[in-house]
Amino acid sequence: MSLLELERLKEYSFELAESWIRPTSEILSHSLLLRLMRNCPWNLCKFCECYKGKKFEYRSVKEIKEDIDAVKAISDEINVLAKKLGGMDWVAKVINSYFLYDKNSNELEQNELQNLYNVAIVFNWLCFGASTVFFQDSDSLIMHTSDLVEVIKYLKQKFPSIERITSYARAKTIVEKNLEELIEICKAGLSRLHIGLESGDDEVLRYINKGVNSEECILAGKKAMKAGFELSEYVMPGMGGRDKSEKHAKNTARVLNEINPDFIMMRPFVPRKGTPLFEEYEKGNFQLTSPHERLREIKIFIEDLKVKSRVCFDQPVMNSWHRDSSRRYPLFRPDSNGYKFPEEKDEVLKTIELGLAIDESVHIHAKDLINQRF
Repeated sequence: MSLLELERLKEYSFELAESWIRPTSEILSHSLLLRLMRNCPWNLCKFCECYKGKKFEYRSVKEIKEDIDAVKAISDEINVLAKKLGGMDWVAKVINSYFLYDKNSNELEQNELQNLYNVAIVFNWLCFGASTVFFQDSDSLIMHTSDLVEVIKYLKQKFPSIERITSYARAKTIVEKNLEELIEICKAGLSRLHIGLESGDDEVLRYINKGVNSEECILAGKKAMKAGFELSEYVMPGMGGRDKSEKHAKNTARVLNEINPDFIMMRPFVPRKGTPLFEEYEKGNFQLTSPHERLREIKIFIEDLKVKSRVCFDQPVMNSWHRDSSRRYPLFRPDSNGYKFPEEKDEVLKTIELGLAIDESVHIHAKDLINQRF
């Protein structure tokens, strides 16, 4: 094996979003990240910091295909090395030692550093079966249907091992796509959509400037599932603040009962610096719920849920947890398959009661997480 073979790996690059935001399930399955657009076409939600000050841009099919070709070239080079060296373990040792030297070099240019990350991502993806892909950034369905289908088919042609392709999507975009287009996209291979519902209460949705109402959320969810997609809907306990807590819980459950998605993902609200909602929180115009108040809100929500779904608390940092002098303990089971409803609904309600029995002073408050990144 020559130095030239290792250097060749650095010749290939593909674009990644500045922030690797993706669902926990895609982190755990070591999904390949493939950027279909830059930033968010809406970008007006009062609680979101991800794309503030960043212009939305489409990427061309040509650009995206070139990125897929780069991934293919990197994977081919890695597979050749694996055969020469006797397996991926040896490749890992050689690449790590070689690239670690480069990474620590003061002369390393930014684009070379990006190429190292590209290699690491593809290597990791190959080690875990090269079976899942996540489309960045915020709403791949906003692409022209023919363009999106062309990208998906090209990707699956280059990598027949792919079993699941997932993406974030806006409810508004799904409402505006006709059903036949959604079916075509799903049949091409985009298999799971992640939608930020946040709340099913129209007053809360208007307040956070979500750009969609509850009936549109229901229509989008039903339409996505009718087209054949697996559907994950994201809920933000605490998003209604203290004054709208119960309405937020009940109406969110109402919307989800209508949709009956495959997954309900719990993402409790934490105010993020630089957002309009953080400014309102700092001024005292938005009152955060306390840990026990938030649990009682979740209890109302769970009690009203009548779904056949997986309810997931898969981000333990954000979901309810407590601490003692040396450790932190998640209250809910923090896995991406979550609790099966209705079978495990009682278990979730009992867990909430256990949390309410723990002194509130040892629970983690949402305000304690403001400066944390997750």
